Amino acid sequence: MFRSKKIKKTEFNQQLLDQIFHMKKEWSYLEDIMQRSIEPTEQGQFDLAITKVKYFYLLREAKAQKLSAIK
Repeated sequence: MFRSKKIKKTEFNQQLLDQIFHMKKEWSYLEDIMQRSIEPTEQGQFDLAITKVKYFYLLREAKAQKLSAIK
């Protein structure tokens, strides 16, 4: 009666691609801010590192799913 909703594979793949593109934009944005900063803060460096790790994790997940943005 009460079943959890299963996300279709195509929906999951699309969400994964969206997250990858979002993380790439965020990483580029933070990197640009850090390069323009005279004295980058420790928090800014931390945020940049976290965003970079998240981006590469999502890329590994996409590779495991054999997912490509180019068709």
